[in-house]
Amino acid sequence: MRTVEWHNNGVRMIDQKRIPWELTHVDLSTYQQVAAAITDMTVRGAPAIGAAAAFGMALAAQNSTAQNLAALITDLEQAAHTLKAARPTAVNLAWAVDHMMKLAHNTPHTTVDDLRQALLKEAQRIADEDVAINRRMGEHGANLIKEGFTVLHHCNTGALATVDHGTALGVIRSAFEQGRKFHVLLDETRPRLQGSRLSAWELEQLGIPYHIIPDTAAGYFMQKGEVDLVLVGADRIVANGDFANKIGTYQIAVLAKENDIPFYTVAPTSTIDLTIATGKHIPIEERDPSEVLAPYGNALVPGHFKARNPAFDVTPHRYLTGIVTENGIAYPPFDESLRAIVK
Repeated sequence: MRTVEWHNNGVRMIDQKRIPWELTHVDLSTYQQVAAAITDMTVRGAPAIGAAAAFGMALAAQNSTAQNLAALITDLEQAAHTLKAARPTAVNLAWAVDHMMKLAHNTPHTTVDDLRQALLKEAQRIADEDVAINRRMGEHGANLIKEGFTVLHHCNTGALATVDHGTALGVIRSAFEQGRKFHVLLDETRPRLQGSRLSAWELEQLGIPYHIIPDTAAGYFMQKGEVDLVLVGADRIVANGDFANKIGTYQIAVLAKENDIPFYTVAPTSTIDLTIATGKHIPIEERDPSEVLAPYGNALVPGHFKARNPAFDVTPHRYLTGIVTENGIAYPPFDESLRAIVK
């Protein structure tokens, strides 16, 4: 099954807020509902967000009452603004929306229905291509996992974070499908627990051995020599190789460097943003403090206590061993290798 897809003239997606307790879908009939689903993390993971946004743009076109192309493009521009504002850090979101707007502006169409169909076809292509790209990343990265390894993974980067298969967890899945035996340590990934809720659920379905560990235990296992490789995803990789990923990634990278453990991020080239020079310029989303104080509505402390909730941090490129993409693995110097791999 796919995380997000076009279904009955609308967007259907897995409700990731309900996993692992139940597997349910939500059906969305407006682009505003798609934007809200991205914001509240019904759908999450940079590639999945990109595909959802592309379908959201197609949905905006389907629902528009415009009678001419100019009016339809005006409606699409409004949808683009709403969707891009849903979450600022993941570059795949803006990439997908801008791609759909470029098609609307630059491809000749004779009628509004022609443009509507073209946008839906392109959104479907983006979704299908994501699955193919993930499988290629899996093939490039699988050999990093040797027989008997223990791999540390942060957040969720599997099929749920993409349209299907996954990025960093996709590499793990591909190595497992090739017959390799290994073990995975899953950071729980507070405050939304994507590691303990989503990644563990996915590995359960696949039959891959794992243990959930507290975020604060990563250094303990590294220091004991029980981690051979670290694989994480990325929401935005910039020109020098700095990258933004789920909060907690930076400290894992520092610990991996200290303990001489290879540390890779796995992401499609659509996540690479060569327009930004360094990670200092990546916008970082700060979410509602209630996610820290009362995760999933379960109060841990009194509601008037103060908290901050950055959703991402930036890992400097000096901590990276390499970047796995669908076009191969980029190694330092990243300012050269990333440009080559994007081309």
